[in-house]
Amino acid sequence: MQTYLRYAAGALGAVAILVLLLAPLASVLVDTWSLRDLESRSKLVYLSIKDQVTRHLASGNNSDVVSLFESLTADEKLLAVGYCDEAGQLLFATKLMPAKFACGSAPSGEGGTFSTIENEGSKILAASFPVAAPKGTGHLVVLHDLSFAERRAAKARLHWALAIAGAGLAPGGTGSAVGVPSVAPMAGGHTTDHCRGGRSTRLHSQCAAVLGSELRQLVRDLQRAPPLAEGIQVEWSPQTLRLLLGHELPNAEVLVVSNREPYIHNRTGDGIEMQIPASGLVAALEPVMRACGGTWVAHGSGSADRETVDAHDRIAVPPSAPAYTLRRVWLSEDQQAGYYYGFANEGLWPLCHISFVPPNFREADWRSYQEVNRLFAEAIAKEARSDDPIILVQDYHFAVLPRLLKERLPRATILTFWHIPWPNAETFSICPFKEEIIGGLLGSTILGFHTQFHCNNFLETVDRFIEARIDRERASVTFGGHETIVRPYPISIEWPPQALEKQASVDECRRSVRAELGIGEDVHIGVGVERFDYTKGVLNRIRAIDELLTRHPEWRGRFVFIQAAAPSRSKLDTYRHLQEEAKELAGAVNAKYGGAGP
Repeated sequence: MQTYLRYAAGALGAVAILVLLLAPLASVLVDTWSLRDLESRSKLVYLSIKDQVTRHLASGNNSDVVSLFESLTADEKLLAVGYCDEAGQLLFATKLMPAKFACGSAPSGEGGTFSTIENEGSKILAASFPVAAPKGTGHLVVLHDLSFAERRAAKARLHWALAIAGAGLAPGGTGSAVGVPSVAPMAGGHTTDHCRGGRSTRLHSQCAAVLGSELRQLVRDLQRAPPLAEGIQVEWSPQTLRLLLGHELPNAEVLVVSNREPYIHNRTGDGIEMQIPASGLVAALEPVMRACGGTWVAHGSGSADRETVDAHDRIAVPPSAPAYTLRRVWLSEDQQAGYYYGFANEGLWPLCHISFVPPNFREADWRSYQEVNRLFAEAIAKEARSDDPIILVQDYHFAVLPRLLKERLPRATILTFWHIPWPNAETFSICPFKEEIIGGLLGSTILGFHTQFHCNNFLETVDRFIEARIDRERASVTFGGHETIVRPYPISIEWPPQALEKQASVDECRRSVRAELGIGEDVHIGVGVERFDYTKGVLNRIRAIDELLTRHPEWRGRFVFIQAAAPSRSKLDTYRHLQEEAKELAGAVNAKYGGAGP
């Protein structure tokens, strides 16, 4: 008995020493991590709003500056945002800005500075960043409350103590006849009273399991950085994205895969000419690749594409200032006809848009589609320099590619975005290869759609046609031992684009258009710009103008509509007939109201 008591006393003493030694270390680690986290959040806030602040200051929209600042403080850790002018005067600030705050306590440097200040017994992290203004250079001040870090450190000390105590006392519990009941607070406010000494090893296993789960949760909390944009209305830009990737995924390898390439080389009478395709996908993703670098894998469709690549089918782009690599994949005419024109655009495109053009699904087209997806999977696997790259798979041309990539690169993070709608389950049931398509997409780590409605449709389709576990609360699907997160990501392009800064003013452009088309100053102009596609409503738009001029004759001669539509997929009868019908209809409307032909 005395031996057991001496053993227990020695164990308790050792545990106490370990707790005293390691608890401060836990606090230091948590404090350091918390400060680094908040500094990164501050930089993200600055990069996301600095251009807006500069524009508002230049135009004198003071109320817009304050409204912008207030919208940021929805983040619970972000205490206040303010703007200090060059003289050090606080001109604009959110409501919770400390009354005693002075701009001098947060001096600004070229790359931004960070300092800790006191406010009524609380610690605050003050970040200061330079902002261009009409009168000199002011600075943006971002204040974060550090009290949460202190609470996190206290929790860390408690958890370390519990974990060490559980580890230290467990060996002695198997033979000890003396036990002291304990009631220890656990994460989430729960308590446990079953971790006590005794004869049974089962109780000690339970105790270790509870403490172990608490420690593991703490480690997960420390490892998982909170979303930097949580609660913040971020104006995303290439610079913002570069900062986020640099902080969260340093040295990450990024690969993009799409059917459409961002730069096309064609042979003309004057030599080789480079073209940028009219594509919303390219317009949205090209700035991302310029910011992140990496490799873009795409179908080489230009007549001079083979002449402009190196021995490994690569070319550095953009030509003026190379920022990433374009890797071209070559397809035969038969592969292009079956995969692109056939299965993708005669099958999936009308099916997903629920258009009045019936989808066509042919076995030969499906075989070509699978074959091309395999070609791209092999090309991406060869391009990957690491076994855990980030791969951005784009659109309905590559429905089975995520699963093929997961087989070749099991550790890769695969982010798939479906750029077109996802129909309801009943509509999708028309596709004879639905199980293969769904299973292919579920090779993704994250699967994105434009809207929550499309996400819901996809989950319902999965539920109806394949055996998988669906977690509705997390919006995830587990299939084949792999979990896929399904999320909505409304995508758009930068507006106004930077290219417009080099263009003439709006008034100059209007005068030029009126002069070129012979349109008087008193005539209203409507404009439509898109691809020639039956989902764009070009025919309906022309018919609507006909209806307008019929019902409201006072607009005749006072309204002109200009429709710009790039020819698309002209090898398909549906698209070729659409273009012909649009020209005929426009000519009929013009003739009806005395205008010129198309």
